[in-house]
Amino acid sequence: MEVKARLSYAPISPQKLRLVIDQVRGMDAEQALTVLEFMPQKGARIVHKLVKSALANAENNFELETNKLSIDTIYADGGPVLKRFKAGARGRYKPRKRRTSHLTIVLAEREGK
Repeated sequence: MEVKARLSYAPISPQKLRLVIDQVRGMDAEQALTVLEFMPQKGARIVHKLVKSALANAENNFELETNKLSIDTIYADGGPVLKRFKAGARGRYKPRKRRTSHLTIVLAEREGK
């Protein structure tokens, strides 16, 4: 049984999110929550919230035990980019790109030990 959770339009670049999700890929869900809680990055708070949401989906919608779930797949795709500019010296402009991300997580039950 697989449980999915998705976050769209997260206000962080996918490159920064990938640094965080590479640390928790393949972990047990409870262990991943503990690791994410103590990471200082902004993306860790976003991923932590999504893992908790996926666990709540598993428990409420599918009646699965949360201690038997692990992170099967997790990835961050790029979302739309807001293109802004800031005035530069001598009448020039400096482009700014506000990147967004779409984050997807799939939890699956571990095989019995």
